[in-house]
Amino acid sequence: MFRIAVGGIHTECSTYSPATIAAEDFRVFRGEALPQAEAFSFLAQAEDVDLRPLLHARAVPGGPVEREAYEGFKREFLNGLRAALPLNGLYLALHGAMNVVGMDDAEGDWVSAARAVVGERCVVAASYDLHGNVSERVVDGLDIFAAYRTAPHIDTRETMVRAWDMLLRTLRSGERPGVAWAKVPVLLPGECTSTEDEPARSLYAALPSFDRRDGVWDANLMIGYVWADEPRATACAVVTGTDREAARGAATEIARSYWNAREGFGFGPVTGPLDEMLRIAEAATTRPVIFADSGDNPTGGGVGDRTDVLNALLARDWQGALLAGIADQPAVEACFAAGEGAMVALSIGATLDKSSRPAKVDAKVLRLDDPGLGSERQAVVETGGVRVVLAARRRPYHNIEDFRRLGLDPQAERLLVVKSGYLSPELAPIANPNLMALTDGVVNQDIPRLANDRRVGPHFPFQRDFAYEPEPRLSARWV
Repeated sequence: MFRIAVGGIHTECSTYSPATIAAEDFRVFRGEALPQAEAFSFLAQAEDVDLRPLLHARAVPGGPVEREAYEGFKREFLNGLRAALPLNGLYLALHGAMNVVGMDDAEGDWVSAARAVVGERCVVAASYDLHGNVSERVVDGLDIFAAYRTAPHIDTRETMVRAWDMLLRTLRSGERPGVAWAKVPVLLPGECTSTEDEPARSLYAALPSFDRRDGVWDANLMIGYVWADEPRATACAVVTGTDREAARGAATEIARSYWNAREGFGFGPVTGPLDEMLRIAEAATTRPVIFADSGDNPTGGGVGDRTDVLNALLARDWQGALLAGIADQPAVEACFAAGEGAMVALSIGATLDKSSRPAKVDAKVLRLDDPGLGSERQAVVETGGVRVVLAARRRPYHNIEDFRRLGLDPQAERLLVVKSGYLSPELAPIANPNLMALTDGVVNQDIPRLANDRRVGPHFPFQRDFAYEPEPRLSARWV
């Protein structure tokens, strides 16, 4: 029997956001609840594993994680790790773009702290989001690395299984893999690098061919996370393998292919300034037009309470729109105090991002949803010809069930506005058409104009006139 511990922490943090992530913002699975969660259910399938599930904490992306919250989760995880010793293996389910107040390389801190507990002989594997930022500290603590190969992410569980299977393969076979990586000085947003569009589609389609090479187990292209102004922020190629030169060679090829393609990336849907996209939506004769408010996308680290689009719709006296949703706990509480059917004066938005302008409206409360926890409450209101979903906490509305719960049908809408970049796998197929507005917010798409004070060295597109040649490195555990 192989004794393997499992845990991790998963979120994405814009360093430009004022909305920090607190401990209560995380959904936490502890102990036996972890393998019972759908995403982790594969853990229970191996008969030769003595599983030690510890803690996994996941939060909707936002601003930096509060230091006290991070240290609390880390302390709990490490205490559980010590209690589980001795271990043959450790699997860490991470994101890679977490920023903690006062700490740049949070995943590096987590991985190195875990390595210090489990020792050098324990095999440590990690899964990552392709929008994570990799660091030398992360790589030097790992034996195995696997990352998503799709954006929008439809292979999350598949990636976790890839990392888990490589861990089991290592323990069962006695082979000892290592990690090679090569930085690529490119930082592009996910909205320009969707694997649904070229050139990302072809770059990612090529990755399995590297896996089939002798001495290579798993090849990855990391886009990185552009809204974190921190020293480790960069794209990179990361390869797990058993042959050092084969892994270095694969990392070099992947890194060079991304660099060579850098000028070819762009937005997939019809994209432009807010006013221009609204004019297109106004003229559309099809439905539903699905309109992405890209600068305030909570799944990318946006605050989720800006009302730029709502104010623009009201100024146009728009008739027939559904906006889902805006995070505003005081507005939700006011709706609950008034009750369904009541008229209520509301100030919507700008409770978290004070740089934005709230919408001052008289609205009718159409529906209230109370799952039993105040932070989960929602309200649907109508003002003019626009219905707005209000949420007590920051959250996306990217799944059909999010709407059905509130008695709403996205496909019946003339205009559906969601806070998103590229659309989710459930909304994209029904968009007719999909429009993306280049709106303001802490994850806005005007990348060259972002504050760029702490990233190390030149990065495209912040700078364009510089040369690059891949310099693959091996994990310190593999040298």
